[in-house]
This record gives sequence, structure tokens and C-alpha cells, in this order.
Amino acid sequence: MKGALCRKIAAIPCCGRTERRIFSTPWIPAIWPGSVANGIHLPSRKNPSHLSKPATVCTKATPTPSSMSMEPAADEVVVESPAHFRIYKSGRIERLNRPPVLPAGLDEATGVTSKDVVLDAGTGLSARLYLPKLQEPSQKLPVLVYFHGGAFLLESADSATYHTYVNPLAAAAGVLVVSVSYRLAPEHPLPAAYEDSWVALQWAASAEDEWIAEHGDVARLFLAGDSAGANIVHDMLLRASGNGGPRIEGAIMLHPWFGGNTPLEGEPEAASVATAGLWTYACPSAVGGADDPRMNPLAPGAPPLEKLGCARMLVCAGKKDTLYVRDRAYYEAVAASAWPGNVAWLESEGEEHVFFLPKPECENAKKLMDCVVAFIAGA
Repeated sequence: MKGALCRKIAAIPCCGRTERRIFSTPWIPAIWPGSVANGIHLPSRKNPSHLSKPATVCTKATPTPSSMSMEPAADEVVVESPAHFRIYKSGRIERLNRPPVLPAGLDEATGVTSKDVVLDAGTGLSARLYLPKLQEPSQKLPVLVYFHGGAFLLESADSATYHTYVNPLAAAAGVLVVSVSYRLAPEHPLPAAYEDSWVALQWAASAEDEWIAEHGDVARLFLAGDSAGANIVHDMLLRASGNGGPRIEGAIMLHPWFGGNTPLEGEPEAASVATAGLWTYACPSAVGGADDPRMNPLAPGAPPLEKLGCARMLVCAGKKDTLYVRDRAYYEAVAASAWPGNVAWLESEGEEHVFFLPKPECENAKKLMDCVVAFIAGA
């Protein structure tokens, strides 16, 4: 029966604001557009100038004087999240204050061992695998494919943000995790991240890797992701059902990033504007702007939700997250659809976007982890 799995929980908020072209959030490991206030001003979405030039990566915090004198218009900042990223009119991006990259290996605190695997040398697609301590060598574990957040612009599987989250997740749930490092926009506009994620999902399900072959039970395959990663999960579920993909037992949507051109009732207008603006840079080929079905699965013409390719789903949201209204609408639409699976809802009272990443030890993050563990166990 479709319904709630866990009770509502409360936790610690993180807030933000935007002014003019500045997109300001004090802490965004899975940057989204989601903790924003009124006053967003983003560039026109119709014909963004960066689409005419290939994007390049710049690791410096500010443009050099020579580049500014040579191309002053191209060096105009059009979107900025202080301490996280700047996107210039030319389309190049500066990723600021990146979280440290942590090496794979044994995590003493959890007993989980990790390793990195290159899945496609041509594209740079890779994954970090996490194997929890086994009670017995022959033990077979569910396999969970995880997609990180970051508005399709930031983060990776080996960043401190996700390495320190997935280690305890693998240990608590007793799952073999495949955490995917997909290509990032704007250097690699969508659908690159979706395509990479699909390749990684098929690879995980094929059990080609020795860890998965020896210790994984691909008959118990789960998907999970936060923010943009949860958006990817939705896309994977549609691909799995329509392309002869692997059977997926469950999908965990942690504060999914969905949007639309028109705000829903109760949705802050700033959130809708921010999503539409960032979506332009992540997916310049989008049809219909933020009403592209990949960003707005409830838009007219979007694939029917009954085609979701999993047996169970858990949708989670923060009550104070400006994405809350969208997330709730998605859950209700899935529950009301002809999809034959079971969908559960968990909202975190008083919480903002992806609170469990910066505060993994807070009581509310622990309750959320318990709910995720219970879902994977089928409880």
C-alpha cells in the first residue's frame, strides 16, 4: 500500500539569499538552487550567450586583468554562488572553495573499504565502490548505485562531502555502494550526466567488477541520490523501464531537484526562477526551459509516472526547503498514478535542503539514515 514509511522529523536549517545576479548560499555541498530567498536575478533564458562558445574550466578565483581587457563582456559574471561557483557570460565556470578529495581505502570509523574504478577512459566516467565489513566471506549484499548532488555543476564521488556520507551509509544499511562520478556541466552539458549515470547503472548491474560479482546481489538493486542526484534517479527509472534495463527493487529520492517554469501553489517564486536559471546552464538544449520533462516530471507531455522502473520508492524532503512543494507534488503524483509500486514519504520538520550532509551526526540526520536503512531492508 502506498503511504508514509517514517514519521516526520525535525532538524537544523541552512539558509541563503540571492541579490541581483548573486546566488548566495552559505553551505551548498549539493548546491542547488534550493535554499534561496526572494530577489533572484538571473540572465535571460532564451538565448544565453554562453551557448555559442565551448565552456572551459578556470580554477582561479577571479579573472586575470589581461583576460578582462581582452574580453570584458565574456568575463561578466552572470550567475554566482559565493564560495561555490561563478558562471561567466562566456560560459566558463569557476568552482570555488571545493571540498577536499579524499582517497579510497579502509575507513577505520565504519570498517568500510572503498576503491576507485574507471568505467570509461574516454569520457573520464568513474565510480567509487564501498564494501562494508562482512560478517562472513560468502555474504551477498544488496547493491546501491548512488548519484551525488551539485546542480549538475559541482561535486564528485570522491569529494569529502560524499565520501564521508557514503561510508556510514554502506555500513548502516549493509549495502555495496557504487557512487558515480559523472561528467559535470557546463563543460559537459546535459544529457552527459544522465548518459554517464546510465552507463554506470548498467555496469553495476552486470556485476563485471570482482567486488560486485563476489559480494553483491544484483537481484536486490537500489538507486539513491540527493538533489540533482535524485533528479538523475528519476531519469534512470524511466530508462530502466523503457530500455530493457535492470530490475530495480527500490529508489531513494533525497530532496530531489525538480522545478518548472511556473511556480506551484505555495512554492516560492525565487525557487522557480533559480531552478530555471541554473537549468539553462546545465541543460542548454532543454525543450521548454524548466518544463523540460527531465526537470519537471509533472509537465504536460512528460513520460507517465506509471513507467517508473522500480518496485518501491522513498521520497524525502525538508519542510523548510524551498523545493518542498515540488517534492511533495512529485510524491503525490506518483502515489496517485497507475504505477503499481509502493511509494513512501518522509518530511523533515524544520529542515532545509540536504541538511544531512553538513550535519550527519545530528539527531535528525540519524533518524533519516534509520529510515533509509529500514527502506532498504524492506521494513
